[in-house]
Amino acid sequence: MQTVGRGRSNGRIALLFAGLALGMIGVSFAAVPLYRLICAVTGLEGTPKTGPQTMAYIGVGGQAAQVRLTVRFDANVAGGMPWHFTPEHPQLALFAGEPVLAVYRATNTGSRPVTGTATFNVTPMKAAQYFNKIECFCFTEQTLQPGQTADMPVQFFIDPALLTDPLVNDVRTVTLSYTFFEKKS
Repeated sequence: MQTVGRGRSNGRIALLFAGLALGMIGVSFAAVPLYRLICAVTGLEGTPKTGPQTMAYIGVGGQAAQVRLTVRFDANVAGGMPWHFTPEHPQLALFAGEPVLAVYRATNTGSRPVTGTATFNVTPMKAAQYFNKIECFCFTEQTLQPGQTADMPVQFFIDPALLTDPLVNDVRTVTLSYTFFEKKS
């Protein structure tokens, strides 16, 4: 009888460990999407907040209207991608809370259609949580035909709370950087 009891106990332990292993596998598959979601919502790791936001623009006379910020634009393509990709302006001056439309320009210099996906980040990383994108070409894939040039807009604002946060209120220049990667079929 003791052998039967041990067999059941061993079976339960084996079932418990199998369940834990399956749970760990499930968590590992969910880790990357959850991490990206957390970064997009909180601005961690240089990821700017995305999606529709309430723009709290402080008008003339408010603190945000008195402090000019500079946003620099950086554009890159991954090796082997036949695109020329540049910002329309290398930098813009703006006030915190002010909605801004910036434009990047991409040209397919290759002889075939190319679909690209853009990744982005904001530096310094401590300011990324205050960088809010309203609309961006980076939210969707972009396809360019051979020789085609396209303007790619990004609409954003910098949250005025940046100016009152003691951890980041020294930031006056932010860099928005994009890298296009070719989407392989």
